[in-house]
Amino acid sequence: MKVSRRHFMGTAGAFALAGGLFPSAAQAVSLMDPFNLPTAVDGGVMKMGDGIAYAGGPRGKLDVYVQQNPKGNAPVVMFIYGGGWSRGERWEYDFVGRALASRGFVTVIADYRLVPEVTYPAFLYDIAVAAKWVEDNITTFGGNPDKLFLAGHSAGAYNAVMLGLDPTFLREAGSTLKVRGIAGLAGPYDFYPFEFNEVREAFGYAPNPEGTQPVRLVTPSAPPMFLAAGNLDLIVKTDNTTALAAKLRENNVPVDERYYDGIGHMEIVTALGAMLRWRAPVLDDVVNFFASLGALDA
Repeated sequence: MKVSRRHFMGTAGAFALAGGLFPSAAQAVSLMDPFNLPTAVDGGVMKMGDGIAYAGGPRGKLDVYVQQNPKGNAPVVMFIYGGGWSRGERWEYDFVGRALASRGFVTVIADYRLVPEVTYPAFLYDIAVAAKWVEDNITTFGGNPDKLFLAGHSAGAYNAVMLGLDPTFLREAGSTLKVRGIAGLAGPYDFYPFEFNEVREAFGYAPNPEGTQPVRLVTPSAPPMFLAAGNLDLIVKTDNTTALAAKLRENNVPVDERYYDGIGHMEIVTALGAMLRWRAPVLDDVVNFFASLGALDA
C-alpha cells in the first residue's frame, strides 16, 4: 500500500488510530487494557468524576481525575483521545488521566460523537461543549478554569489544535475560556486532499475542505503549542508536525517541537503511562511545557 508523504496509512492505520482491538463502540477489550491495570498506573490519584454528563446521549460523558488531597486552584488539562474520529472510549485512557493528575493537573477526558453518527465539525463542537462544562464546573473538583490546557493524541491532537486555532467552536458553545497552551502528540494537521476513506468519511462533506486544515488556520493569536511525534510513526507522518510548527513560528507563536527516536504512533501516547514511561520523556516534556506557561505557578 502506498503511504502518502503527509497522510494516514489506509486500513491498518485506522486500527492503530483506534487504540482498540475491535471497531465496536461497545468494545470490552482494548489494546490499552495493560496500561490501565492497577499495578501499571500512577498512584496518589482519584477518579473523582466518572461518566459525568456534559451533553445528552451516550457519548456526552466525561471523567475527572485529581490528586488525592487536592489543594485547589489547580491547572486543568483536557485530554482528547484519538481513533480516526470513528473509534475511542474515555475509559481506555484512564492511564493518561492518572498520569497528568499525578503531576498536579485536574484532568478531564471526554467522549465525543464519532463517525458515522456525525461528521466534521460536530466532534469539535462536542469537545467545545465539554470545555464549557469545565468552565462552569471544574472549580468543584479543585481546578482553575483560567488555567486551561488542551492535550491530544492523533485525531485527538487535531481536535485540540483546532479548538485553539478557531475560536468559533468555544464561542458557539457559550464558553469564554482562554486556552493557555496545547500539547499535540502525533497529530494530523495537513492532510488535504483527502486520500483515504477514513478521512473522507469524516471530512468529505465539509463545504470548505481547506478550512479543515490546521496549517491553514494559524494566526499570531494562536496559543503556544508543544508538538511532538515519533520518528517511527507510519500512521500520521511527522511532516504534519513539522508543517504546523513552521506555520506557528512564521506567526511568532511559541512552539516546542520534539521528535522521539524509536517511537511509533501509539507508543507516543502509551509512553505517558507509568508502565512505558521509560521509552520516551513525553510526560515530562508536556508537563514542563505547560509549566513554562505558568500552569504550576501558585
